[in-house]
Order: sequence, then structure tokens, then C-alpha cells
Amino acid sequence: MATSASSKLNKAVKQQYMNLPQGDKAQAMYIWIDGSGEGLRCKTRTLDSEPKTIEDLPEWNFDGSSTYQSEGSNSDMFLIPAAMFRDPFRKDPNKLVLCEVLKYNRKPAETNLRQTCKQIMSMVENNHPWFGMEQEYTLLSTDGHPFGWPSNGFPGPQGPYYCGVGADKAYGRDIVEAHYRACLYAGVDICGTNAEVMPAQWEFQVGPCEGINMGDHLWVARFILHRVCEDFGVVVSFDPKPISGNWNGAGCHTNFSTKEMREDGGLKIIEESIERLAKRHMYHIRAYDPKGGLDNARRLTGHHETSSIDEFSAGVANRGASIRIPRSVGQDKKGYFEDRRPSANCDPYIVTEALVRTCLLKEEGEEPTDHSK
Repeated sequence: MATSASSKLNKAVKQQYMNLPQGDKAQAMYIWIDGSGEGLRCKTRTLDSEPKTIEDLPEWNFDGSSTYQSEGSNSDMFLIPAAMFRDPFRKDPNKLVLCEVLKYNRKPAETNLRQTCKQIMSMVENNHPWFGMEQEYTLLSTDGHPFGWPSNGFPGPQGPYYCGVGADKAYGRDIVEAHYRACLYAGVDICGTNAEVMPAQWEFQVGPCEGINMGDHLWVARFILHRVCEDFGVVVSFDPKPISGNWNGAGCHTNFSTKEMREDGGLKIIEESIERLAKRHMYHIRAYDPKGGLDNARRLTGHHETSSIDEFSAGVANRGASIRIPRSVGQDKKGYFEDRRPSANCDPYIVTEALVRTCLLKEEGEEPTDHSK
């Protein structure tokens, strides 16, 4: 099984250095989304003291021509600190800093979807929109082969792996445990984890988060997972269909509710929202993966617990529908619904924004409304 050369370096030697005191200084690792809309980049700077709020963090810049974000002749991009977390790798007083990216003219970079999301969320603050996102992912060896799979073949068919226990069913649990604890340390609102249907496929859940926090917390949880996998010498993939054939794909099911939905009689509001979503299916499909629906087309086939990408459907406890109303919500007549369409590599900022636009701002049509005018 192929693992990275870096993972074979002597970690005990590294720890000698990590145990050295750092005085009053703090290290801040700035994290941003690159021009692919999926990849994450990071770099670190020294601060004179531990930052207490986001306002204590200076703006920074980077070379956008090396991150698919600008041309070499005009390559400076700005990093604007947006959310701060404790650093589980360097530990206190060091920080992880999620940043927005601005172009040379101070306008948002093409893959900076946070700014518009924040604007839309600010319009519905009184509705208290809550989100919970279920992030599925697949562990791969460095040669791209699923972690733990036989080198010349396939493991046994799907069935025993979902929430499985045992060396022949759970592939890579050490990574899952390390990631979970690192997220808790960082302050990410991670709320659970489980093994998924395909071997070497796992899921973690983040939420409930209100408004813009959903995107911030999910992106930082993804970053932490990339770094944990780096330490173990394996690769995490968020591809929505990493293995073709009779194997489950990977999604990012998104649970959504508003204050009204959570109150008595909220099921009526949920049903009204689903009616609005039904009329805007293709707008949501385009928003739910970074390639405008092309990635999800490989996953949303109507098989393997998915709905068809071409048709909208909804049902109680139906995992083959676009929208699932949990059984308990149908009984309590209030709660939330689950949108099962977002792909594993979706941008949570535009997914949550799209739900708010359609369900709360009552937008119609195939294009988002410009509310800045």
C-alpha cells in the first residue's frame, strides 16, 4: 500500500522541536480556497502575541498565479481573515485562520463565495437558519487506490461496511479518530462520525451551525482532515464518485431548518419550502458541485441511495429522494428537512446560500437575484 515519504519521517524527532517554548509569539496559519474551488492552501506567519479576536489578525497576500487565481503579471491577491480557530497541530496559543480572497482591485476572487453568502445570510438573521452538513469522503493511498483495498482487485461487496466494526470492515479508523479530536480541540462544531457504505469511505457531520458559520466550520473541518491524512501518509478525496460501478458515491447531505420550521406546525413551512425547491431544481443542481452539476451527474443516478439528477423528488424517510423529511419530523409536525443533492466536493457557502434564496427569500427562476441593487 502506497503511503507518502513524509509520513515515514521520524515523528519523535519532530516532537523534540515542537516541545520547545515559543515565548510570547504565536503562529497563525492562514487558510484559503484556491482557484479550483475545491483545493485548500495555507501559509504561516508569526504574531507578537496570541490573537484574541479576528480584528487582531492582519491582512496578508500571496501569489495567485501559483494557485490558479491570477496571471503572473498581476499576481498579488489579498487574504482577509474571516474566522479563527485553535490550531490542533501546533496547539495553543497558535491559530488556524480561514480567509477570504480578494483580487488586486479588492473585489472577491472567483472562488470566494463567502462574501455573497454572508450578505444573503445577513438578510435572514431573524429567521435563524440552521444547517447541518454530512461530509462524506474516501481515503486513498498516494497512488490513488482506495485505502485498504486489495492491490489487484476489490473487497467484498457493500453491506458489512456501513457503521462497521472490525479490521475487515473499517478501513482507516485511526484517521477518523484523530480528525474528530482535532476538530473538537480547534472549536469546529463537529457533531458525529461514522463509517460509510463503501469500504474506505467515511462521513463526519458538522452542525447545527447558524448562517455563515456553516461554511466556515465545514471548510476548516476539511482542512484539518487534509492535514491529519498528510500526517498518516494517505490522501482524502471528496470526489462524488471516486470508484465507478456498484459502489456508493460521496455526498454532502445538507439539513436545513428555520425558526418557524422548528416551532409547532412547522411542517407546513417545510412543505412550502419543498414546493419552492421543486420549481428550482436545476438552479440548485448547478450550485451543488464546483463544476455546475457535471461532478454530481456521475453520482446522482437514481441508484446507490441517490435521486436522479434530472428529476426532483421528496418523501418521508426516503433516501432515494432529492429531499428527505425525517420520519420523526413527519410525526412531530415540525423540525427540518434534508437536501440529499449536494456533492461531497460542494462549496458549503453556495449550498447554504441557495437554500436561503429559494426557501426564505422566495426567489424563482434559474438565476440568483442580485440583492445589492
